[in-house]
Amino acid sequence: MNVHEYQAKELLRSFDVPVPEGKLASTPEEAEKAAKALGTPVVVVKAQVHAGGRGKAGGVKVVRSPAEAQQAASEILGMTLHTPQTPPEGKLVRKVYVEAGSAIADELYLAVLFDRAVEKYAIVASTEGGMEIEEVAAETPEKILTVHVDPNVGLREYQCRELGFGLGLPFDQVKKLVPFVQGLFRLFVEKDCSQVEINPLVVTESGDLFALDGKVNFDDNALYRHPDVAVLRDPDEEDERERAAKEIDLAYVGLDGNIGCMVNGAGLAMATLDMIHYCGGKPANFLDAGGGADKEKVKEAFKLILRDPNVEAILVNIFGGIVRCDLIAEGVVAAAADLGIEVPLVVRLQGTMAEEGRKILADSGLDITPAETLQQAGESAVAAAQGGAA
Repeated sequence: MNVHEYQAKELLRSFDVPVPEGKLASTPEEAEKAAKALGTPVVVVKAQVHAGGRGKAGGVKVVRSPAEAQQAASEILGMTLHTPQTPPEGKLVRKVYVEAGSAIADELYLAVLFDRAVEKYAIVASTEGGMEIEEVAAETPEKILTVHVDPNVGLREYQCRELGFGLGLPFDQVKKLVPFVQGLFRLFVEKDCSQVEINPLVVTESGDLFALDGKVNFDDNALYRHPDVAVLRDPDEEDERERAAKEIDLAYVGLDGNIGCMVNGAGLAMATLDMIHYCGGKPANFLDAGGGADKEKVKEAFKLILRDPNVEAILVNIFGGIVRCDLIAEGVVAAAADLGIEVPLVVRLQGTMAEEGRKILADSGLDITPAETLQQAGESAVAAAQGGAA
């Protein structure tokens, strides 16, 4: 789960991480009042959407009076923001964050995440604040510093100092960085985050450290332990299909292809997407129906897939371990009949009661293309989509 910048900064503040003062606004008039209340000569008006790259897209404006803040808010509110991190249709801006300006002397990068390759927490830092960290990693990897933290030991002060000196900070600022990093780390661990990123972490002309921007992502599977975090979810920022999938316990992620996929098991779903690419096609979604898929779930899964107008073929790939293939087949037949599925349908069933499932499909009288192997399923789905597109 993602949260907005203003929400992330409230969380950072609660863990003693310094952030500039700011106020949320939903109208230009509220933005003007916020700028007056902050009382600083410079304020920044920031679009609040779940995406980075807002500044380059016109979603961040530096202004020097409350009247200018009102004008900036009127330009940003209601705009559709397009950045490399938004979907193709962009994101509608419904709120802005009005923040006190900072006298910036330097910009750094700092993040906490979990490095599964070494099974340790990783604190990543760079002198290249304000840039996309992926660009830094590709072009100047030597400018990225990483400190690994053993979960059984925890973060130690010397590791924070190691980062500070590695960033070239003088001793006085290194002393300030230690509690800054400790606060970030405590937030990451105590709130079950999947990532905490500060980009940029600014050093002001007076030598203070501030989180000028903050991105905090949470592990959805741990939200039941954090009702205070769960309430921060903004449904307007989520894909409508992904939100509907969560409500019926399906894992769905929309993609930009034209082959809809329904699979049981995340590993098999990823393999299915890879096979579609290998066969020359593009998947329209990741959809894991789970090990407990039944007739009703299959029908709801088809509904989700068919919400995407780009879908020109559907591939159902089921391995019957816990779930029985004959029950899946009954669900496919019922859904195809009830929903009037008009796009080509390719179905691969393997595992428990697979023979019975294939017979149900064959006897249904519906136009369903069976497949035995994963590659055959991928090739059939790609051919069907290309035929539908032609």
